[in-house]
Amino acid sequence: MAERDEPTGALVRPYAVTRGRTRPRLDIALEALVETTDRGRREGLVFGSEKQHIAGLCTGRLQSLAEISARMALPLGVTRVLVADMATDGLVAVHAPSGVDANGGVGTDLLERVLSGLRRL
Repeated sequence: MAERDEPTGALVRPYAVTRGRTRPRLDIALEALVETTDRGRREGLVFGSEKQHIAGLCTGRLQSLAEISARMALPLGVTRVLVADMATDGLVAVHAPSGVDANGGVGTDLLERVLSGLRRL
């Protein structure tokens, strides 16, 4: 097999980080805010480096799922799986964005805030 036909670290790493899973245990919105729990801060040195990094990013400051993904330079799907795992284990708390109802529908207030933010860009 030619050297160029071998998988690169950039392709293999996300698969390895999630242990091959592509579906998160929880459905987490892109704009959901994540914060490290007390348990996550206490056990922060125990889990893998990606989870340690997420715990560090979300300690003392709420971060959206999108921000975490961008700061870690990981695909959004990979970040979603990792954060969902951490939330299931009680290491982070995930806060649904305001303006989203119990059925996952988006209210006009949230849409207006997003539009306003886009206009400011």
